[in-house]
Amino acid sequence: MKIVFLDRATLGFDICLDGFNKFGEVIVYDVTKPTETLTRVKDADIVVTNKVVINKEIMDNSSIKLVCIAATGMNNIDLEYAKLKNIEVKNVAGYSTASVTQLTFSYVFYFIQKLNYYTSYVNEGNWQKSDIFTHIDKPFYELENKNWGIIGLGNIGESVANIAKSFGCNVSYYSTSGKNNNTKFESKNLDNLLKESDIISIHCPLNNTTTNLLNKTNLSLIKDDAILMNLGRGGIINEEDLATIIDTKRLYCGIDVVSKEPIEENSPLLKVVNKDRLALTPHIGWASIEARNRLINSIINNIEEFVK
Repeated sequence: MKIVFLDRATLGFDICLDGFNKFGEVIVYDVTKPTETLTRVKDADIVVTNKVVINKEIMDNSSIKLVCIAATGMNNIDLEYAKLKNIEVKNVAGYSTASVTQLTFSYVFYFIQKLNYYTSYVNEGNWQKSDIFTHIDKPFYELENKNWGIIGLGNIGESVANIAKSFGCNVSYYSTSGKNNNTKFESKNLDNLLKESDIISIHCPLNNTTTNLLNKTNLSLIKDDAILMNLGRGGIINEEDLATIIDTKRLYCGIDVVSKEPIEENSPLLKVVNKDRLALTPHIGWASIEARNRLINSIINNIEEFVK
């Protein structure tokens, strides 16, 4: 049996792939361009891909039997055609909940505690010149009693909600599907959630309903000094509108996902003037060491189930 990894670099080079050797020949490519895909998978039995596209042309001209997606999202695979071709497609869900939750709170503490300001104050040599033992010129706040609104109360959203509640936050949520009937937390419509929340975190998928869900019309509803975070998918917030509002009102934003990744040179988010209000990270929420090891182990389990 031949297994081909198409974009191993996306998994990180600190993660070991030796567990796949028991299945047979393993060929690993760090990065694969669209023009290289067919040549590389032509005689593969199993393909492992994170973001490399497997479409009709690839399936028609190869002997692929199983596609393992090294992620939860499956939009890089033509699923309908795979079904017609009897090619099994397996993804991995639930492996990154703790990791994404952790980054969510990292953003919150970064902004609410004004850590960038205070560490810079020390690093620039100001503390040793002080006449008093402390320096508190930049007011910071407690999480307790803050209103935390969650957009998308799935596994990750509920994980964030439970921890926010343990900090004493008043947690509410907006269901983007309209189908979530969770009674543990208060449900609100989107406008009310935006108006009333001190902290807003996005954990929903990108689909027709959620594309540009937040835009210039409703971003203006958000309180001054609120924290807004997107850890769902790029495209849920209109990035041009967000960049404009960051520079026109006091809104602090943690953004881990953008509409096109890697971020484009002309992205409006890179042109934000008030950079202290924006923490922009390169889609790292999913990728703690533990999460990536869970991901690899789950892919191995998917292959074991397939070859039984």
